[in-house]
Amino acid sequence: MIEAFYELFLSRYNYWMAIILMLIGLYALIAKQNLVKKLIGLNIFQTAIFLFYISIGEVEGGTAPIYLPEGVDALYVNPVPHVLMLTAIVVGVSVTAVALSLIVRIYEEYGVIDEDELMQAVRKR
Repeated sequence: MIEAFYELFLSRYNYWMAIILMLIGLYALIAKQNLVKKLIGLNIFQTAIFLFYISIGEVEGGTAPIYLPEGVDALYVNPVPHVLMLTAIVVGVSVTAVALSLIVRIYEEYGVIDEDELMQAVRKR
């Protein structure tokens, strides 16, 4: 029984790592008050999604979808998840850059990057 569970865990370790990273990122988004730490949590969560989505596209024994001679059968790996994740990485970097610039602007305007202190500073104005 324990060996079966151990084998299942080891054969799906990439999914478990994605779940653990998602939980770490979600914790940082919810529990932290610092805006930079929240942004780091968002990036960790996003990386977990990348890992999970690319893991789904894996096919055991699969090859790249390239030209093969007639009569040769092959199991192909789907390239669409990988292409989508490349696009998502570019979008993620852009979102991170905009969020960092907004945090810098908030700090210049209010002098704080803590969420509770920011709400107090906004209410005072």
